[in-house]
Amino acid sequence: MTQPPEFTIHHIPVCPFSQRVEILLALKGESARARFQVVDITRPRDPALLAMTRGTTSLPVLELSDGRILKESLVIMQYLEDVLPQRPVAQPEPWRRAVEGMLTRMEADFTHQGYTLVMNQDPARRAALHESMLRQYTRLDDFLREHAPQGPWLFDAFGWAEAVFTPMFMRFWFLDYYEGFELPADGRLARVRAWRDTCLAHPAAQQVCREEIVKLYYDYAQGLGNGALAPGRQCSSFVFEPHWRERPWPPRDKYGHHASDAELGL
Repeated sequence: MTQPPEFTIHHIPVCPFSQRVEILLALKGESARARFQVVDITRPRDPALLAMTRGTTSLPVLELSDGRILKESLVIMQYLEDVLPQRPVAQPEPWRRAVEGMLTRMEADFTHQGYTLVMNQDPARRAALHESMLRQYTRLDDFLREHAPQGPWLFDAFGWAEAVFTPMFMRFWFLDYYEGFELPADGRLARVRAWRDTCLAHPAAQQVCREEIVKLYYDYAQGLGNGALAPGRQCSSFVFEPHWRERPWPPRDKYGHHASDAELGL
């Protein structure tokens, strides 16, 4: 008989912060211990969930069997790392853990810049935002060249920093699609490119795919988030039905055209 789940994770599968926790559990071989409860962000939050989180709506939320609640993906990851010590993901040696922590701290600015770029609706700001995104990649490239020049990982294998960054690398497929954003081909950022590409290919990080990200995040490319609707639209791109596989690819032009529900297959 299989062991029943010991905790519940309230999440939206396409959320990068939720995917971090899924990756951590996959690396530990402990995915079966969690019951994943999917939240529909296109609808008002369940009052029971809001009561659980004291009114906050960010995901994921970890609910223990005794009713205790944890929020914030990095907090949840650290808790699971501590209570599921087999197959550690974080570095145990203090210096390595500190280096890992320095890299992880860089993720917030990286993520903010990527979402700022995809949600931008002003063509006049586009070039400057592309440059700002390149500077974020340059910071990562410099760090990796200093601490892990041989690569491809920060240390010996896909670990804590990779679990933190990989969901963002995946979400930034929407920058490729909607912004035409690419890393330069001249080799300047070869180290971070190698890290990103090996992270994207890792077996523990295949919870989502490029097509899913591009289709579901269309509304972000229109400057909208968290299930908000554009004028004239009746459905969010984050709805569960119709399934994203059944929808056409959205138009790439985010500045000159605003697709209707019909064009998006909603």
